[in-house]
Amino acid sequence: MNVTIKPINAMTVDVEDYFHVSAFEQHITRDRWDKLPHRVEQNTGRILDLFQQRQVKATFFTLGWVGERYPGLVRRIVADGHELASHGYQHTRVTEQTPDQFREDLRLSKRILEDVSGQSVIGYRAASYSIGAKNLWALEILQEEGFLYSSSIYPVKHDLYGMPDAPRFAYRPTNAPGLLEIPITTLNLFRRNIPCGGGGFFRLYPYSFSKWAYRYINNKEQQAGIFYFHPWEIDPEQPKQQGLSFKTRFRHYLNLSKMHDRLDNLITDFAWDTMRNVFLNKTDCHH
Repeated sequence: MNVTIKPINAMTVDVEDYFHVSAFEQHITRDRWDKLPHRVEQNTGRILDLFQQRQVKATFFTLGWVGERYPGLVRRIVADGHELASHGYQHTRVTEQTPDQFREDLRLSKRILEDVSGQSVIGYRAASYSIGAKNLWALEILQEEGFLYSSSIYPVKHDLYGMPDAPRFAYRPTNAPGLLEIPITTLNLFRRNIPCGGGGFFRLYPYSFSKWAYRYINNKEQQAGIFYFHPWEIDPEQPKQQGLSFKTRFRHYLNLSKMHDRLDNLITDFAWDTMRNVFLNKTDCHH
């Protein structure tokens, strides 16, 4: 009897606070970050509680900036059996960095996270998926700095990021063959890639669509999906920013009050594990 094993998906959390998001860059300068109310610790704590309750293991792509200020949070992530990975130091997009600045940023965040946690950090996700066709040199630097995988390229067309012609599933880039690039999950519909890997799109679509998409990817395409979200997305009480454009306001605040329950449905409906366990403990990789 031929039994098909259902792929396990990778659950990921980008550990940053509401004021770190790229869309707020023009509104909240970095020198104000420490003066604002911080909510990342309590929100990430709620996520850890939910994961513990549902016995889900995830990868937490954490800003070095957060690790510096909340070492106890980083230690809890690791103590709960999750994987710790880097989200850079202070959410600077790779498109805004020179290769030297990028390397410095990588080293700083990796050092902070490893010192606090006592664990090696082998995974990286660029702020706002800011690695694309114009800065693929970043992948070489990641490999040189000892990272084994990156999840920084989103194969979609989007006004803020994206590399629509990148592969949809995990691959080894030609310029950095020692690194595995693991793109965020998309569905190919009507000859274009539709984002369905989490974030604002998960809050925008009805849950039934996300459920259908992951079923299709797991069962029909026989692939593991990746889901990502941010701690601020389960926090409808966060301080509201003034002077935002309609588009930014819509994207950031849409359905925050529904996110926790939707997330609970998703982690109950599918099988989840860390990036390391889903992608690095397998040798079959699509070139």
